Amino acid sequence: RQRYVEKDGKCNVQHGNVRETYRYLTDIFTTLVDLKWRFSLLVFILAYAVTWLFFGLIWWFIAYRRGDLDHLEDHAWTPCVNNLNGFVSAFLFSIETETTIGYGHRVITDKCPEGIVLLLLQAILGSMVNAFMVGCMFVKISQPNKRAETLVFSSHAVVSLRDDRLCLMFRVGDLRDSHIVEASIRAKLIKSKQTQEGEFIPLDQTDLSVGFETGDDRLFLVSPLIISHEIDERSPFWDVSRHQLEKDDFEIVVILEGMVEAT
Repeated sequence: RQRYVEKDGKCNVQHGNVRETYRYLTDIFTTLVDLKWRFSLLVFILAYAVTWLFFGLIWWFIAYRRGDLDHLEDHAWTPCVNNLNGFVSAFLFSIETETTIGYGHRVITDKCPEGIVLLLLQAILGSMVNAFMVGCMFVKISQPNKRAETLVFSSHAVVSLRDDRLCLMFRVGDLRDSHIVEASIRAKLIKSKQTQEGEFIPLDQTDLSVGFETGDDRLFLVSPLIISHEIDERSPFWDVSRHQLEKDDFEIVVILEGMVEAT
C-alpha cells in the first residue's frame, strides 16, 4: 500500500500545480533550511564567494580610479590600500576584511574616505551573511528528524483487552539518556469517508483519543511506554468488526512532540 506518512516520519505528499512560487522567497530562511544538503552547501559556498568577489571587484575599481595601479613603484604615492597591485590582491583583501583575518601586508590608509566607507559596509554586511548562513546551518543540523532516529515505535499495533476494555495499543521508547521535556503524543486516523450529503472527503483526519481528557497523553518518556486508545462509543473503530478492520484502507499517524533536554 502507498503510505500517507512513511515509517521514518516523512510525509509522502507532493505538492503539484503551485502557482504562487514567489511565496517561497518571502520566507527565504525556511526555504534554505528545507533544501537538501547538497543545495544548502552550494548556497553556503556561493553566499561567501559572491560577496568576496563583489567587494574584491569594488576594491580593485577604487584602486583603478584613484590611479593606485599606475603608481605601484612610486613610494611617495599614498594608495587607498597598501600592497594592492591587481584584482587578485583586491580579492584577497576582500576576504581578509570580511573574515577579519588581518594579515597586515595589505592594509587601508587614512587618505581614502571611499575605502573607509566600503570597509565599514563590508564589515557590517559580512556579519549579516555570517549570522544568516551560520543560523541556517545550525537549524538544519539540529532538525528534529535527526533526534527522531533514536525514538523507537513498536512494529505493530495490537487490539486487546485492558482492564476489561477493548483498546488499541502500541509502544514507544527513547534510546537516549537525555530526556524529552514536556513530551506529548497524539494520534490521527487517516481515512477517506463519505458524508451523509454524499460528499466524498479523501484522506479525512480524525483524532484518536490517547488520554487527552485524563492527561495520559503527556509522557514522562524515561522508559518505554504503552500508549492506549480505548475503543468506546466516541472511537471511530466502535462500529468496525475484526473482519472489517483487516479489510479497511486506513492509516494511523502517531505524532510525538517535545523539547530536547540538551538543546
